[in-house]
Amino acid sequence: MNAPQTMKKVLVTDDDMVQRLLIRTSLEADGYEVCEAENGSDALEKLSENNNIRLLLTDLAMPGMDGYELIREIRNTELRYTYIIVLTSMDDRDSLLNALSTGADDFLTKPVFPDELKLRLKSGERLIRLESQDMLIFSMAKLAEYRSRETGFHLERVSHYTRLIARDISKNHPDLGLSLGMADEIAMVSPLHDLGKVAITDNILHKPAKLTAEEFEIMKTHTTIGGEIIREIYNKTGSFYLWLGHEIAMYHHERWNGMGYPSGLAGNSIPISARIMALADVYDALGSKRCYKKPFPYDDIISLILEEKGKHFDPKVVDAFLRQEDACLAVKKRFRE
Repeated sequence: MNAPQTMKKVLVTDDDMVQRLLIRTSLEADGYEVCEAENGSDALEKLSENNNIRLLLTDLAMPGMDGYELIREIRNTELRYTYIIVLTSMDDRDSLLNALSTGADDFLTKPVFPDELKLRLKSGERLIRLESQDMLIFSMAKLAEYRSRETGFHLERVSHYTRLIARDISKNHPDLGLSLGMADEIAMVSPLHDLGKVAITDNILHKPAKLTAEEFEIMKTHTTIGGEIIREIYNKTGSFYLWLGHEIAMYHHERWNGMGYPSGLAGNSIPISARIMALADVYDALGSKRCYKKPFPYDDIISLILEEKGKHFDPKVVDAFLRQEDACLAVKKRFRE
């Protein structure tokens, strides 16, 4: 059975009835469902009544609530992102800059040409599709956590740990080419590291004893499974941070000395995102209760990390962790089970 086709919905907000009619006629001919509003207040009411409207076209100068206030209200209260295109006069640069700084995504100058309008709406649709895909993949990350019965705040903790370590590296090791923006993106996708565990059977995933050699080989496949799932989505979207998610899922069990899996990468051939994730994941896992072990004492965790410097872990990543140890410990206490 084919999935139902959803009509693309656009809310056109303008106090000029003729302008609304012209835009409606053009968009309906191209397959859009068009709703109309006379001013900002009317638009907010329409948006609250129909949460499937994700595209908004609005004039700026309107009686009552104008376009600027409408944009501010949407950005302050929205649960789902609304793509906002404003209408502006060719010579009204100040109004345009004000609208963009308030939260508008794009603009069209009057008179509005139908072909240009449709291209701008297509850009908004692409952005909304990416948001939906992002929500899906992060839901899958939570599913992997539930299936593996990890401790409740594991994903939250590793996200904070990776951000602290990555930002430290960005500051202290510019030679590694890790920008602050990339540091935050690594933290954002860190919950995807064990996505592949959704494909591991329960008798292996929840085994309360040491895995056999054969079982461990199966467990190791969670890296390639998760990495390939994310890579397939990356290939369709081109979102760079999903490439970082692919690196993290695929390579976070690689070791600095080349003795890890799945590819036996060593040293700088391991992506920096995965090297950061490797330490953050081990740091959290050692301090957490699992079905097969009790949490390690904190001093033993630090001793083990120091012992594995240059073996399991990148020395620069270990140094960054040690500089941020107090902050990591504060995160650990804040998100205690």
